[in-house]
Amino acid sequence: MHKSARLNAILERLDHGGTVDVGVLAKELSASPATIRRDLATLERQRLLARTHGGAVAHAVSYELPLRYKGIRFAEEKRRIASAAAQTVAEGMAVGLTGGTTATEVARSLADRQRLTIVTNALNIASELGVRPNIKLIVTGGLARSQSYELSGPIAEASLTGLNLDVAFIGVDGIDAKAGCTTHEEVEAHTNAVMIQHAGRVVLVADSSKIGKVAFARICAASDVDELITDGAADADAVRALTDGGVRVTLV
Repeated sequence: MHKSARLNAILERLDHGGTVDVGVLAKELSASPATIRRDLATLERQRLLARTHGGAVAHAVSYELPLRYKGIRFAEEKRRIASAAAQTVAEGMAVGLTGGTTATEVARSLADRQRLTIVTNALNIASELGVRPNIKLIVTGGLARSQSYELSGPIAEASLTGLNLDVAFIGVDGIDAKAGCTTHEEVEAHTNAVMIQHAGRVVLVADSSKIGKVAFARICAASDVDELITDGAADADAVRALTDGGVRVTLV
């Protein structure tokens, strides 16, 4: 297994259980205990875990993977979601994109379109689209967050004032009929809410692991969303609750 895949697998297990054991990881990932210990040391230097005798623990109860590791998870599902989202975009539209791996896939699906205006607060999306002469790219200012590469805060929100978006594709860490759309960081949540306020149509792009989940900070109510595009593995009860609340759900 490649090192990046091992690191992702370790963080996945921390995300679900809060602790990991070197011996168990070595067996599950077909690696030597020495290799696993080096991997844990790498992640500890990045402040993603704290090493313990024989293993490691997550730094926080609410655990958030950095974007560079999130991209490995549900990669095929995210590409299908992005393709379906891109099909709803017509030439000449103004499109808003928040950060996140699924929104990044939407950006890639739109990269070859003509006469599109893209407004984003995501540095990684801006770096990919900035070299495209067919795309009019507008990037907000704001405070950069290393976990998600998003620019957020008052400067980002001021950048959105006066703009009118035909559609905004919003990435989330959780979507639940009662709790609404949520993410891990409150400033980021508020900036995303401002983008939503300036969009004629709001579409959530989220893989099935986010459906029925609740993160720390609320972006908006579920009723503020026009459509959710997710994959077919989404929890049926959570999807039903969203559709009962008036959200159109597209499964891909």
